[in-house]
Amino acid sequence: MTLSVCTLGSGRDAHLVNLVHGLNRQTQAPAELVVGVMQERPYDLPETRFPVRQIVLGGGGIPLAAARNVAAASATRPEIAFLDIDCIPDPYLVADYAGLLAGRDALLMGEVQYLPAGATDRGIDFTRFAAVGETHCDRAGPPEAPLGACTDYRCFWSLNFAMRRDRFLALGGFDERYVGYGGEDTDFGRVAFTAGVPFFWTRGARAYHQHHPHHMPPVHHVESVVANARAFREKWGEWTMPHWLRCFELMGLIARDGDDYTILRAPDDADLALTRQQSHMPYASTARVMAVLEDRAAMAAA
Repeated sequence: MTLSVCTLGSGRDAHLVNLVHGLNRQTQAPAELVVGVMQERPYDLPETRFPVRQIVLGGGGIPLAAARNVAAASATRPEIAFLDIDCIPDPYLVADYAGLLAGRDALLMGEVQYLPAGATDRGIDFTRFAAVGETHCDRAGPPEAPLGACTDYRCFWSLNFAMRRDRFLALGGFDERYVGYGGEDTDFGRVAFTAGVPFFWTRGARAYHQHHPHHMPPVHHVESVVANARAFREKWGEWTMPHWLRCFELMGLIARDGDDYTILRAPDDADLALTRQQSHMPYASTARVMAVLEDRAAMAAA
């Protein structure tokens, strides 16, 4: 048994090429790669030993949720794995997921290691990746056993996961009301959790996240984060992404307004500098920024 691999893309051509190179080195080849292309042109990709189907959705600002749903609906295999375009799959990722999903109706979240800048400059080298990759400090590490139960739906994120395609479709996929950055992953996790789908961390099914500049918390997406957090509250009766909202409050970007938030201003250069991933960092961390902001607030109140 093998599975369909799905990804999304807008730009980041070199990252997707590396993802394809990683799939070409799988111990068990995927049945196919389905690419939801969120731009007007398809990608120029390497030759593969498996079919690649690019579904050109256009560059009209289609939501990430909608693009994921199109990719999953277009997949032909009973099991699907989603990889972010920035991920390079370890050679055992497909085989690990295929084995763990056999006869199991569950949502599986594979390992992710973050690569520093320059890690891919000399091509795909999994020995090097394993030596320099780091686990994100804001994420759980892999379990001791092949599967480790996860009981908090908020831990779900779509960077690297797999499940049965029929279950994904039965859940309705990702909610397309979430537009822009933030919220759709947590919502999907809650939908699956509410439906009784078991969640598991996996040991294996590893992906290596390629370095790229990023901000965390995502101050450059403050408007969509607030809008999507509000959509989550309207659907579930509570706010999501509270750590990001708290940081935005401390930075003076938003203010609490009754049971809502008002955007006060756009981020400035100082906000971007504080949240920007530096070249020596393999990933950006909200926890790091939150600690700085809370210290500043405590000193101002003293």
